[in-house]
Amino acid sequence: MAIVEVTIVPLGTSSPSISSYVAACHKVLAGADGIEYQLTPMSTIIEGNLERIIEIIKQLHEVPFSAGALRVSTTIRIDDRRDKPITMEGKLQSVMGKL
Repeated sequence: MAIVEVTIVPLGTSSPSISSYVAACHKVLAGADGIEYQLTPMSTIIEGNLERIIEIIKQLHEVPFSAGALRVSTTIRIDDRRDKPITMEGKLQSVMGKL
């Protein structure tokens, strides 16, 4: 299982606000099977099978174009640990246990 942070930024829009694009991306995530996700103030974290996540990110990358953006910048960070299972919650608990 992988944990992936994704940030999708529409460029070439008429407004500096991107919340409507973020909401549209999260509608795609809400309909996606086999993943967990969490919205943060600066990005979205997705947990699941890496190949499935990449497939979903391709869909998310298209969302701003469908809404009229002329350019889209997508940044992806992948945490893919293979020696033991990881989850978003498990990573948070690990840090909280050390505080």
